[in-house]
Amino acid sequence: MDDVRVSKLLSRVLRHAPESVGIHLDRHGWVGVADLLDALARSGRPVGRAQLERVVAASDKQRFALDGDRIRANQGHSVAVDLGLQPVDPPELLYHGTPVRNLAAILEQGLHRGGRHHVHLSADTATAARVGARRGRPAVLTVLAGRMARDGHVFHRSANGVWLTDAVPPAYLRPPEHPEPVPPGAGG
Repeated sequence: MDDVRVSKLLSRVLRHAPESVGIHLDRHGWVGVADLLDALARSGRPVGRAQLERVVAASDKQRFALDGDRIRANQGHSVAVDLGLQPVDPPELLYHGTPVRNLAAILEQGLHRGGRHHVHLSADTATAARVGARRGRPAVLTVLAGRMARDGHVFHRSANGVWLTDAVPPAYLRPPEHPEPVPPGAGG
């Protein structure tokens, strides 16, 4: 299996469906590397330790954390985990990338976490555009994060720099001037 497929498999297993390969995450989202590799092999998708380490190290989004003999996803879980993230003051502006087709609904209803634990925000427009481009032509919304924090909304920052909050009400959103061009390498 190539590294891209391994990364997608790890995202699914460590964020959404650990039971699909017969593992259990601890309350903080960690699982033993040996347990994970054994479970993947038993499920017919063998991955070696060297490939796992390469995928974790090469991830441009740093989706995973390796801590000695254990691994977890840094954020984006739909299964119950406590990542132990402390509240932190955000910068004045953060950004959220989405397909253009979602703009009207988001501007009316705000951003909601859906099946995840948090809404994911980016510190820069280029990252937000790449995120938005995964499912269509992207648009980048500006989030008035500093104002939200002053108004009592709580923010966290994951180990890989993704900003997290429970929701972004419409009053804290600013529409893009124009939809962003699709960045190179985006869309998959």
